[in-house]
Amino acid sequence: MNKAELIDAMAAGSGLSKADSKKALDAFVASTTSALKGGHKISLVGFGSFDISRRNARNGRNPKTGAVIKIAAKNSVRFKAGSDLSSSVN
Repeated sequence: MNKAELIDAMAAGSGLSKADSKKALDAFVASTTSALKGGHKISLVGFGSFDISRRNARNGRNPKTGAVIKIAAKNSVRFKAGSDLSSSVN
């Protein structure tokens, strides 16, 4: 499902127009991004939680040449599915 299909599904399920559904989805994405940038965890009970995980700098290998390369430290977003979501897909 891509963004346009998600907006269509949200509009059909909520009775909102597609334009309002797009605004709601954009607001959710913006709010989630802002909260994660601020170091906050987002928990949606039954659906799941988003948080930031710090990945330390490390050495890796170029698979083509075998040369050692440095991989910089970075933050990555982690999602853990909630129990309701997990049970509904299994």
